[in-house]
Amino acid sequence: MGKLDGKVAVVTGAGRGLGRAIALLFAAEGADVAVVDLSAQGAADTAAEIASRGRRSLGLVGDVSDEGQVRHAFERVAAELGEVDILVNNAGIDTTSEIESMPVEMWDEMLRVNLRSVFLCTRAVLPSMRRRRSGRIINIASQLAQKGAATMAHYSAAKAGVIGFTRSLAVEVAADGVLVNAIAPGPLNTDLWRALPDSWRARKLTEVPLGRPGAVEEVAPTALLLASADGSYYLGATLNPNGGDVMV
Repeated sequence: MGKLDGKVAVVTGAGRGLGRAIALLFAAEGADVAVVDLSAQGAADTAAEIASRGRRSLGLVGDVSDEGQVRHAFERVAAELGEVDILVNNAGIDTTSEIESMPVEMWDEMLRVNLRSVFLCTRAVLPSMRRRRSGRIINIASQLAQKGAATMAHYSAAKAGVIGFTRSLAVEVAADGVLVNAIAPGPLNTDLWRALPDSWRARKLTEVPLGRPGAVEEVAPTALLLASADGSYYLGATLNPNGGDVMV
């Protein structure tokens, strides 16, 4: 028996990195999992891996910051896998720029992808969860929402918004049986991390007591905790697998 037997989960940005690790772990614990990603190949690869483990899967290509695409994606999930029990809002981007030279377009894109998407995907699953009086929503934030970082004010602001959204929604829907929480990982050894400037990454690691980026497999179990019966008394929380970068 898996911890998520009989559950239907959606993980956004699951074509690679942390989202993929979470999707595969959920499948290993018995969930059927829909993968939503901008990359058709990434979505297909993760969905195929889930299917190879004996679970139903669905690979969807979509921009989760676009209202119409989100609506279409979640309609397909409901039609092909069933009503969503678990939503993991993981999709995101990161870039670097000092505020003084940051184009407005970079600021707007960051909030659109990293914050607006959380609202849109959450709104898509809430009616069903509230009607059934059951559901888990897990939002991937960042430790930079808690401490900030030079040249990443737009990213930190968006992720701080995710934490604020999580807390407010948690209060709003708790009485309906829907538990909403966040995870704020530290630096993880993913494509997004490796795409950052070398100097930025080197400086960042001097701040992390463990002295290294985490592996996605070290963070995915936190999502499993919040998605399963083991997480039944967590509400509005932000869990911090971050190598000691922020200690709260």
